Amino acid sequence: MKKIRQFYLLLATMFIVAGGFTGCSDDDSDDDAFEKKEEALKPAVEQYVNNTVIATYRSLADAATDLYNALAVLKEDKTQDNLVKATDAWIKSRTYWELSEAFLFGAVADFGIDPHIDTWPLDERAFLEEMANQGHLDGMDAEDGDIWADQHLGFALLGFHGIEFILYKEGSPKNISEITDNELIYATAVGGDLRNQCIRLEAAWAGLDNVSEEKQQLIEDRELVTGLSTSRFNYSENMLNAGNPGSLYRTVTDAAAAIIEGCMDISAEVGEIKIGTAFSKEDVNYIESPYSFNSKTDFADNIRSIANAYLGGADETKRGASVSDYIKSVDQQLDADIKASIINCIGKIGEIPTPFARNYASQEAGAAMEACDELTTLLNSAKSKLQE
Repeated sequence: MKKIRQFYLLLATMFIVAGGFTGCSDDDSDDDAFEKKEEALKPAVEQYVNNTVIATYRSLADAATDLYNALAVLKEDKTQDNLVKATDAWIKSRTYWELSEAFLFGAVADFGIDPHIDTWPLDERAFLEEMANQGHLDGMDAEDGDIWADQHLGFALLGFHGIEFILYKEGSPKNISEITDNELIYATAVGGDLRNQCIRLEAAWAGLDNVSEEKQQLIEDRELVTGLSTSRFNYSENMLNAGNPGSLYRTVTDAAAAIIEGCMDISAEVGEIKIGTAFSKEDVNYIESPYSFNSKTDFADNIRSIANAYLGGADETKRGASVSDYIKSVDQQLDADIKASIINCIGKIGEIPTPFARNYASQEAGAAMEACDELTTLLNSAKSKLQE
């Protein structure tokens, strides 16, 4: 009996040991799969940081500088030709801003730059009050008028749309005779603040040492914080070091998930807020870029920003590793559906009768909302797939 009991005890021990080996094997397999995913996503995150985010913000900073310069020239020399140059510069800078909205996290969120430069609609009543306040106009007309504007004007008076209101009427540049000297004082001061915030974004991601000397000097003169906390640690280092000590991203997978989340956020905003608020009659005045009639272009550029983020680069001819590559490797159909949905969204937005400000309740606007909702759902599936 003793030998039989010893035999069963030995047999049980063997099963326990075997089970332990099996458990270790499963754990090793899980670890290997995770490491492979991390390695696969790392170049996608690098491409995103360098060739989508930094590239877009650099273009935005340069375009916003051009806009400020054009406004300064117009202020000193009020001609129709100079007005058209200013409107062209507004459109160009506006384009790069909208192309950045798939990554409204990091510096743009931490420093409140989105509401600072892109709150709409403009508070027209407050604007008229500013035009009648000589003391405020003197502040805006001073050498540091951009700083005065930053410190004294609220979000509903700063940024793109106050400038747009002055330059445009019914979708076209105004006649120069319709624009007052005081309005150009305001536009130039606000344009200077807009330039400052866009340069701040570039430096926050590229690193202060990686922007031009002129931009570094402006940041120093205006005492603009560009790093995380009080350090010079920039936002690109934070994402590129995902999975390492010091990064806010626990894993590379978390960083890649943030890329998709940024895309989801803007696809939802375009459908539910930018189109949906007016379409539902919740607020028919809640229309982006209503004076220039640039709304549809804004919406489409937001979807293009998703394409740039998801497909690996702001320049279609220089795209590289991407989150799309990984999703395609684990679910080819889902990746194909997302790509098709991006194209569909842009197409449906284009079908809305122009201008959106007069056709926000159209059937085509409703179809564009549905297309954006579909894209948001697909991107959410991609995020889930990524995190499996």
